[in-house]
Amino acid sequence: MTDAHSVRTFYDELADDYHLLYGDWDAGIQRQGAALDRVLRAELGDHPQRIWDCACGIGTQAIGLAAAGHRVIGTDLSPNAAARAGTEARSRGLAMPTAAADMRHLPVTPGEFDAVVCADNSLAHLLTPEDIASALLTMRAALRNDGLLLLSMRAYDEIRAQHPSATPPQVTQTTRGRVISFQLWHWREDGERYDLEHFQLHPADDTSKTDNWTVRTRRTTSWALTQAQVTTAVAAAGFQHINWLSPGDSGFFQPLLVASAP
Repeated sequence: MTDAHSVRTFYDELADDYHLLYGDWDAGIQRQGAALDRVLRAELGDHPQRIWDCACGIGTQAIGLAAAGHRVIGTDLSPNAAARAGTEARSRGLAMPTAAADMRHLPVTPGEFDAVVCADNSLAHLLTPEDIASALLTMRAALRNDGLLLLSMRAYDEIRAQHPSATPPQVTQTTRGRVISFQLWHWREDGERYDLEHFQLHPADDTSKTDNWTVRTRRTTSWALTQAQVTTAVAAAGFQHINWLSPGDSGFFQPLLVASAP
C-alpha cells in the first residue's frame, strides 16, 4: 500500500534543500525544460501548450517549460514543494499557479490540458498497481484528444538486475562549503520495491572546524518499475502510440515515455 504520508513528509522536509541535488539547479531547470519543450513542439506543434505538471516538486521541469512560453500549472503532494515552486517561478517573472494535490485523486476538468508531465521518477512512489492506475487515469482524463503524456523514470531495468545498495554522491558547492547528497537503498523481499534513506551532509554552523558536518536524513519507499511494467500500465489507462526515448535521444536526464491520448 502506498504511504502518502511518508512521501509527503519526505518532500516537505526536502523542499528547502532540493536544489542542492544539482551542481547548478538553474542550469538544470533550463536544460530539462528545453528537452521537454523540444519533445512537446515536435509532437504537438511549434506553439505554446497548456501543461499540467502533476508532480512539480520545487519546479525544476515546470519552471523550465513556463520559461519556454508554455502555460503551466503545477501540483505536488508536498505543500512545501508546491509552495516553493510557485515562489521560484514568481522570482523569475513567470506566472505559474501551483497547489498541493494528490495525482491519484485530483478532480480535473476533462480535456483541460494539451500535455501532462509526470517527471523525475515521481510515479515510483506509488507502490501498488491500483494506485498507479488511479494516477494514470486522472492524467488521461485531464488531456484533450490527442494530448500528450510525458513521464520519466529511473533506468530501473538495469537497476533491478543489479540491486545497488546506494547512489553515487552528488557534491554541490555553496557559499558555506560543500553539500553532499546520496541515498542508501534497502531492497524488499519482492526485489522490486526498496526503502530509501536520503542523506545530505551540510557544513556545520561552526565553519572554523572543517571536519564538522550537519547530517539531514529523510526516508520513504519507491517501486523500481521496469519500462515494460510502466508501458503496460500506461496502455491500460487508455494511452496509445507509447514510445520510450533514451536520454541520448531526448536530451532529458532520464528515460522518457511519450504517449498520446486517443
